Amino acid sequence: MKLSALLALAPFIAATSAYLIKADNVNCRSGSGTNYGVKRTYKKGQDVKLTCQTPGEVINGVKLWDKTTDGCYVSDYYVKTGTDGYVVGKCGGTGSSCSAPKSNQATVDLISEFEGFRANIYIDPTGHPTVGYGHLCSNSQCSDVKYPIPLSKANGKNLLADDMGPKEKCITSMTNSKVTLNLNQYGALVSWAFNMGCGATQGSSLIKRLNNGENAGTVIAQELPKWVYGNGQKLPGLVRRRNAEVKLAQTTTSAKALPVKC
Repeated sequence: MKLSALLALAPFIAATSAYLIKADNVNCRSGSGTNYGVKRTYKKGQDVKLTCQTPGEVINGVKLWDKTTDGCYVSDYYVKTGTDGYVVGKCGGTGSSCSAPKSNQATVDLISEFEGFRANIYIDPTGHPTVGYGHLCSNSQCSDVKYPIPLSKANGKNLLADDMGPKEKCITSMTNSKVTLNLNQYGALVSWAFNMGCGATQGSSLIKRLNNGENAGTVIAQELPKWVYGNGQKLPGLVRRRNAEVKLAQTTTSAKALPVKC
């Protein structure tokens, strides 16, 4: 085969190269982070083919995530590519071909109201150093926080807005082009995902109904109030939060969020 023909085939070859999974029970997720829902699980030694790679949540020092031909993302830490660098082209986005919209201030204010604020570093019930509105620090000094500690409430909200990024990405990733949301409706769903986790929200009837093209206002008002239970008990704090999210979603705004324009 001529060199020119080989070069023409190179992108195709790279995009379909097979690599071995290095550990057992490796989760492949809907986006490039552990907050995204699990779409399938790979066994140790299984071959996976990669379509593209993208930066994401750091796993054991590795920031790169690999998108497989199964349409999901796995940390490059678990894939035997032979390098920590790119072996195929970059993906168009993290869990989506477009960037997730940033939440508005009303959403930040809503989440901060229910998360509670601590200006100084403390140890949460799971043993993690924490500060602000529930920010989990990377170490006991919270050196990953770019704002001075003790935190002001204003900087606490700035840090919270940074922490909301993964939830914004997962709401964007799990909704299709049929879903039309303004920033307040979007913010209500980001708050819901921030509270309940992206794994829980992804398989919900709320997301399924939105992706089927149902009216967002109707779906949010009917579905969010169902998410008020913990260990089989209705929790007053969750009732208040869901009511606040529905109220935000029903607040009129002309600012559009989804679908995003690439």
